[in-house]
Amino acid sequence: MLKKISVQQVQLGMFIQSLEGSWLAHPFWKTKFLLQEPADLQALRSSGVPMLWIDVGRGLDVSDAAPAAASAPISPAAAEPAAVPTPKPPDARSPVSMAAEMTRANVLVNRSRAAVISMFGEARLGKALDAEQCLPIVEEISNSVARNPSALISLARLKTKDNYTYMHSVAVCALMVSLAKQLGLSEAQTRAAGLAGLLHDIGKMAMPMDVLNKPGKLSDAEFNVIRSHPLRGYQMLQAGASVPASALDVCLHHHEKMDGSGYPQKLKGEQISLLARMGAVCDVYDAITSTRPYKEAWDPAGSIQRMAQWSGGHFDPVVFRAFVKGVGIYPVGSLVKLESGRLAVVTEMNAASLAAPVVRVFYSTRASMPIPVLTLDLSHPGSRDKIVSRESPSDWGFSYLDDLWQQPVSP
Repeated sequence: MLKKISVQQVQLGMFIQSLEGSWLAHPFWKTKFLLQEPADLQALRSSGVPMLWIDVGRGLDVSDAAPAAASAPISPAAAEPAAVPTPKPPDARSPVSMAAEMTRANVLVNRSRAAVISMFGEARLGKALDAEQCLPIVEEISNSVARNPSALISLARLKTKDNYTYMHSVAVCALMVSLAKQLGLSEAQTRAAGLAGLLHDIGKMAMPMDVLNKPGKLSDAEFNVIRSHPLRGYQMLQAGASVPASALDVCLHHHEKMDGSGYPQKLKGEQISLLARMGAVCDVYDAITSTRPYKEAWDPAGSIQRMAQWSGGHFDPVVFRAFVKGVGIYPVGSLVKLESGRLAVVTEMNAASLAAPVVRVFYSTRASMPIPVLTLDLSHPGSRDKIVSRESPSDWGFSYLDDLWQQPVSP
């Protein structure tokens, strides 16, 4: 039986069913767990979460737990909320500008990375996963994508070699949600797509760390080990709780290709489900635009161009076109050359005009020197400039583009 209590009534031995408020407002990545550690009790008491639900059939009730209070002494300061949680906006999905979403997206990226590291760490130790625990992550990512898809997707692309596996899962979740919206899928299907994206690579936790993080080219034997991760992940999810068939399917089949040359089952065309076809596109895009132990990242616009050449053989063309509509022909962070001879980095896409994004100019090719930074909306009726080509940052020796597009807009 579920019972709603205040956070100050919580004691060790209770089974926490859910916490009130946003997932970002409390200190745990899980929402269902048996409270066993004094440190967790103190973190909960000082979190600012006002109320929560306990399951008295799986843990202690308030009356049962009362005598246990002495086992976890809480200081008077910790007994009071450390801070009042930020109230949830009236509509957490209302569209906002890139600049307005960046701060929230930054917090969400960090929170999601920590949650995935914890979740995947438990999976590596052989603990079964409960997919319901992942739903708050998916909901917050879905809300951010609804407000402005470019912010979270662009920030999630910025990974280090050490956290690639974890941030890749966050990024693919966001890309799957964005793609589902472009394809007109229902809210339930969109949540399923996001959950599948978050869990699609969990099989990597069954791979030897020295092979997974090898900085050089894999041997044939090592590559065969890595190719087993979809099946291993499928088996891990099967052993878990509340894992939908859609997540199992994407985990097993996100490396299948339309021409039948993929793995593990060499499925072809319509044999591959829609969500798995979506997963294939999102997985590849994030992989090639990210720095990994054995390769540097490709620039976003160049990656879209290369993937377009693979479409039909590797990817479903309809799904790929919807994907491009979601991330843009020139995704955020792309280096472009304008008709005026200036170089610019893309800072925000215009959904109604993919070829005319918002850019930040910073370099003159005619003078071969930096120029004062200026933000331009190329879709504005008064704009006299336009993109004539995409450029490779490495060809120009630019290593600071990610810092440039993340700078707040000057007033």
